Amino acid sequence: MGYRRIAGELVGLGYQLGASTVWAMLRRAGIEPSPRRHGQSWRAFLRAQARHVIACDFFTVDTIGLRPLSVLFFIEIQTRRVHLAGVTANPTGAWTTQQARNVIGGLADRDLRFLIRDRDTKFVASFDEIFVSEGLRVIRTPVRAPVANSYAERWIATVRRECLDRLLILGRGHLQRTLCEYVEHYNRHRPHRSLDQHPPASPQPIASPSVPDPARVRRHPKLGGLINEYRTAA
Repeated sequence: MGYRRIAGELVGLGYQLGASTVWAMLRRAGIEPSPRRHGQSWRAFLRAQARHVIACDFFTVDTIGLRPLSVLFFIEIQTRRVHLAGVTANPTGAWTTQQARNVIGGLADRDLRFLIRDRDTKFVASFDEIFVSEGLRVIRTPVRAPVANSYAERWIATVRRECLDRLLILGRGHLQRTLCEYVEHYNRHRPHRSLDQHPPASPQPIASPSVPDPARVRRHPKLGGLINEYRTAA
């Protein structure tokens, strides 16, 4: 609210304070005048609506034979849970629409209202219609603004850094298997800072001894030992 409104509210509370005094106090605190802060920022919108938002994006991976493969995935903003939609060498609009049909069935129990995507031409009208028919509103990001889809972009950076940049991919089947195993690790084991160091699929703390016995800790290698998971033996 503006400084005059604040001054009026203070009067109602029994405090006589001039509007100019309120204005000066707000300025010293670095708070902009009301017209400059009436809108909700994109970051604030995502935080407020996190449990209702899912985002999607493509990224490419080159095989050992320099053949590019496209990967489509979805990520739930609140839980950071990732859904691998598919891998293809020919990402047409029809293929993208079919993957959307496959994914939306597994999201029926989520209270989703928004889908964030970029303006890639592979996201055709029939792709959007899949989600609109389920009651979601499709939000397209501005042109050349990856920060508007920051959660998806951050996951792409993570999977590249922790997995794909450290492997030679032989082909589509190899990439599919690799990503499925990594996504399983990411969703069910990998700690996430924004979730209090719990994985996306298990955000609640798991009861454990305050001081675990080192002799009972077991290492479980994933992706041929590229990644290790540690668990307490039963």
